[in-house]
Amino acid sequence: MTTTQTLPRTGLGTASLVLGICSLLAGWTFFAPVVGLCLGIASRSREPMARSRAGWGILLNLVALAVWILALVLVVAFGGLAVFASFAQTH
Repeated sequence: MTTTQTLPRTGLGTASLVLGICSLLAGWTFFAPVVGLCLGIASRSREPMARSRAGWGILLNLVALAVWILALVLVVAFGGLAVFASFAQTH
């Protein structure tokens, strides 16, 4: 009689970590860190063997999201400044 032993699942935590690394290094779209963050949060409760990978994935995805938000704020701020400067020159 053979017994089958199930291996602990760590796919969500690993996916979160990979998305976090790729989002930081490759500057992927805004949605990749959001998906990675959701996978990391889901992994923390479902996959106890992947808690550290999920934690690093959450951290890296949060950093990637912060970079995207900072870039968006700067684009909006400088865009508004450019519009104001062009309006001030014409009047």
